[in-house]
Amino acid sequence: MPRYLPVRYLSARLSVMPLLVGLLLAAASLTPSLIPRSWPMQGFLAGLSMAVGYGLTQFVLALWRSLELPVLRGRPARISHAILAVPVLATLVFCVASAREWQNGIRERMGLPEVEVAHTTKILLLGAGVFLALFVIGLLIQGLFDVLRRRLARRIPARSANVLGLLLAATVVFVVTRDGVVNGTMRVLDRSYAAAQHLTDVSVPAPEQDWRTGSDASHVDWALTGRPGREFILGGPGRQAIETFNARPAIEPLRIYVGLAQDSDPRARAQIALDEMIRTGAFQRNVLVVASPTGTGWMDPASYDVLEYMHDGDVATVAVQYSYLQSPLALIAETESGLEQSAALMQKVYEYWSALPPNRRPRLYMHGISLGAWSSMYAFNPFLMMDEPIDGALWVGPPFPSTLWQQANAARSDASPFILPEVDGGRVIRFASQFARPDRSGEPWGRIRILFLQYASDPVVFYDATSAWRAPPWMREPTAPDISPQLSFTPIVTLLQLGVDMLLSNTTPPGFGHNYHTHDYIDAWAAVTDPAGWSEERARALKAHCGQGILGCPDG
Repeated sequence: MPRYLPVRYLSARLSVMPLLVGLLLAAASLTPSLIPRSWPMQGFLAGLSMAVGYGLTQFVLALWRSLELPVLRGRPARISHAILAVPVLATLVFCVASAREWQNGIRERMGLPEVEVAHTTKILLLGAGVFLALFVIGLLIQGLFDVLRRRLARRIPARSANVLGLLLAATVVFVVTRDGVVNGTMRVLDRSYAAAQHLTDVSVPAPEQDWRTGSDASHVDWALTGRPGREFILGGPGRQAIETFNARPAIEPLRIYVGLAQDSDPRARAQIALDEMIRTGAFQRNVLVVASPTGTGWMDPASYDVLEYMHDGDVATVAVQYSYLQSPLALIAETESGLEQSAALMQKVYEYWSALPPNRRPRLYMHGISLGAWSSMYAFNPFLMMDEPIDGALWVGPPFPSTLWQQANAARSDASPFILPEVDGGRVIRFASQFARPDRSGEPWGRIRILFLQYASDPVVFYDATSAWRAPPWMREPTAPDISPQLSFTPIVTLLQLGVDMLLSNTTPPGFGHNYHTHDYIDAWAAVTDPAGWSEERARALKAHCGQGILGCPDG
């Protein structure tokens, strides 16, 4: 670095116009989005927004100059900058003054406490730090470009050297970022999440009952099941708890789970799951659920427990793990693994199930939550199942890239909202939320019952890559009850906000964001599986039962 002090050097390299645009985007980032943000996340978002605005404006100005278009210099440039600074700074002051109120507004809707008074000050300090860090990285990249273009200019024309130098610098940054930073981080995370599974943890003994997965008689190695699998197999309500609640005879629910470490081949893991189902009598149950876990292999007890209560334990659920990563990371790095595993399991189960005599088959349902919903939808093959259709599916918090979810949305009636579409009068496909029950239309279901349970405040469902330049469809509709009325669209910033929202999607209380409530699972499963003798009274009783944190139900 030259003879300047670091602060003087950095300030001398700052350009006024890009700085103003960066401040404008930082101000816009303070507006509310789907998920409440803590001050560290908001500070990071503000600094990132400012850096993106600065960098994009610098790029546009460089392109403008390269085309040899006229630019303002000297006094006219200073006057124009001063004029533009007035509305930018006024917007910044307004947004900074309103930031705490905006965050408290959305937190109040979700039943969260208000943020502290120092919230905004911390945001500004952290945002400035993040911007400066990214600005320094930008200077280093600029320095790399300058070195490359100067060396190339010794051998080729200056304009060609600039273009080739830009391409080479971008390639170096891309390779270092992808192969060095991203892939290295993913490897570390994969190992850390695998370690968190406690694959060889002997503190949790294998089940003693032969009918349970992981017992001595099982095809599944208990030591390779992983913590999510062990919790699923051993969790949930037992026969006695179900009988006590329903006041009638019940049986022990069956839960079959195959861990990722069981075999490296997804088809082999699917075959092990099928063998275990046959061994334990899963196909003799009344209800059979082929489930797909989340990225880590987690199975949401809020969903599976209530289903077993509804059907007196006469339920078998099978799942196979495909990743150790959290769903947002698995969505990026291991999407194909989840899709391949879910398709392999569903094909094995469906082929065996469809070969059974119709009067001896269980009712067959597909189920998934988050990334598990996407992979479960991928395994839904209408061409294979057209002659012998399954009974239904419940997909919860379906990620935005899910093809089947997108197709269902595209088929919605014009009068229905994007967040709760109506498709063909709801005969086959329905949408529900915490404010809209599946049976609200009163119309009868068809032969197959497919239900999407989704919250308007869930960014995993409603993230939209086109929000970089246009408002998503749901932003152009009346605001849902769990969305802040102050939510607004800003190009680029809305995309960044929704990206941060996805990272925070599980930090909300149950019933908001990507955290689905037990009560909504009850209404959803009741609509999809139509339990015998089910009524509003039974639904209220089960919601109260689970809301008390009684054995077999998570706290509601």
